[in-house]
Amino acid sequence: MLRHCDVNHFTLWFVSREPLTGLTLRLNSQDICLQQHELHHLPLGKFAHQYLIALARPNVLTPHVVTDYQLFADHYGDIFASLTALNYNKASTPNLCFTPQLTHIFHGSCRNPHHHSRDTLVAADTHLATVIANTPEARPALMMLSGDQVYVDDVAGPMLYAIGQVIELLGLHHEQFTGASIASSRDITYDAQSIYQRYSHLLPHTQYPAKTAFWRWYRNHPIFTSSFADNHLVSLSEIIALYLLTWSPELWELVTIPWTLDGLSDAHQARWHKEWQHLLAFKAGLTQVRRLLAHIPVYMIFDDHDITDDWNLTAKWEQAAYGHAFSKRIIGNALIGYLLFQGLGNAPSQFTAEILPLLTRWLHQRQTQYHDELIATLLHFERWHYTLATSPKLVVLDTRTRRWRSESNLAKPSGLLDWEALMDLQQELLGQSKVIIVSAAPIFGVKLIEAIQRTATLLGASLLVDAENWMAHPGAANSLLSIFIHRQTPEHFVILSGDVHYSFCYDISIRFRRASPKIYQITCSGIKNQFPEKLLPLFEKLNGWFYGRFSPLNLLTKRKRLSISARRPNGDPKRRLVNRSALGMLTLASNGAPIDIRLLHGDMSQTRFEAALAEDPLTPDKEPPRSQ
Repeated sequence: MLRHCDVNHFTLWFVSREPLTGLTLRLNSQDICLQQHELHHLPLGKFAHQYLIALARPNVLTPHVVTDYQLFADHYGDIFASLTALNYNKASTPNLCFTPQLTHIFHGSCRNPHHHSRDTLVAADTHLATVIANTPEARPALMMLSGDQVYVDDVAGPMLYAIGQVIELLGLHHEQFTGASIASSRDITYDAQSIYQRYSHLLPHTQYPAKTAFWRWYRNHPIFTSSFADNHLVSLSEIIALYLLTWSPELWELVTIPWTLDGLSDAHQARWHKEWQHLLAFKAGLTQVRRLLAHIPVYMIFDDHDITDDWNLTAKWEQAAYGHAFSKRIIGNALIGYLLFQGLGNAPSQFTAEILPLLTRWLHQRQTQYHDELIATLLHFERWHYTLATSPKLVVLDTRTRRWRSESNLAKPSGLLDWEALMDLQQELLGQSKVIIVSAAPIFGVKLIEAIQRTATLLGASLLVDAENWMAHPGAANSLLSIFIHRQTPEHFVILSGDVHYSFCYDISIRFRRASPKIYQITCSGIKNQFPEKLLPLFEKLNGWFYGRFSPLNLLTKRKRLSISARRPNGDPKRRLVNRSALGMLTLASNGAPIDIRLLHGDMSQTRFEAALAEDPLTPDKEPPRSQ
């Protein structure tokens, strides 16, 4: 997988079966002997060795020039040469084309392997093959994955069964647990008696009283709030195996999964069959997904499912999760998994001083003390966010760990960024004429859904409806809106988001200002996930009714100072939302404004978001009632 690449950086990530020696990187015809600080070897298990090549040298890549790359090792030669279908068309090696101008971008989020929709990364690979062959100037500069690249908390039964085999195949390490019903990850089983049973039999429960508006006081309620936590992963070895099975076809050829697992109940057997059918389609496309990831720089940021559902949603949730030794370990392991497979490649230099020494020490020595110390450091780490010196400048927000906790009620949703993080964001924007902001959750979402979340919060059920949006916390919302309204901020904002499992696009401006900045909220979700099919059309219709043009409810929202106009999917005047798995394809003008906003679907069809006509009075915030 290609990671951070620019004129002075080349970053390559891969996992090998054996430790490698004498590694030499070849960029076009130039051989580069890697120095110790440029090559990070992280042993994940006896037969799993992760390598991160983080080359930082002046002018290592030439803009707009296709660069072939190869990696040679002692005794093996070109280690990528034997991989199946790794190269496009008739090329003999993988390659990249770095462009500092972000004219073409892929973006998306939410890839659930056992969801019934198609994996649109497969379609993106087919699309990229056509682009490289016919219109190489339209090759995307990068792919931005804005959250839920894996689902640690929502794992299919056949996937969990495969994970157990991968742990043994690769010799992944075990760990000791404290405060759990089992003493070690060695005690975890992957048979019919254990699959679909973790929510009630393995995951930790609280020891303090709790109450909501719907239920009386009770103790011993689950800490993890996912509706699909029956197979929630707990050990780091499980998370490592999940990532490898999600991104590579190799291990699927070495595991054996039965169509029927003896010992499951009838309901669980039916669930197993359904999930395995979807996983068969998923794994069939992984060779193409690997090719895609090897030819385009990939950047990522976590959302909740990369760690666990509702991660840090409320301060009360944090107290429960981090106050229990086992739940803290589960969250910490998922964060280590994110560090290894996602975070390190975004901005390697941000981790070299503090995090990499602790990670390397623990991976080589495997002492529980070092494991706990690494987790404690990661839970307080505040450099998960990053920026790219591109044009427009790309600013990727960490909306999960720098939260503005509610001071009035610890059970209320926290703001997605605290005051200091918002001030850091403002400093990144000052002096810029154009910028791309990546926020996992949409900054400007669907008002009706936000109103439902607010109502649930007032009833004490914020966890029930996943009530986290930018407008849920007054302090964070008002501070963020002030940044957009500030007169020294950029002329063009493009906001890329995911999270919600449907797609939409808004054009936004400030009311009563002649020289208003132009803001574009572009949401694409999910890559392999969708909103409940029957529910979203109802929400879309009700949103048009309750927040119509003359509705007084608009005056109750925090966005009343903004004018918001929804783009129409393929020009359809009755629709604003798209509920199909998709990868976003964005084309930008030189001034940072979008020229073309599209969705690429798994069947290779496309949806284009078209701006409303000037004479069309309809906007999502001010629509008259309409019928469908």
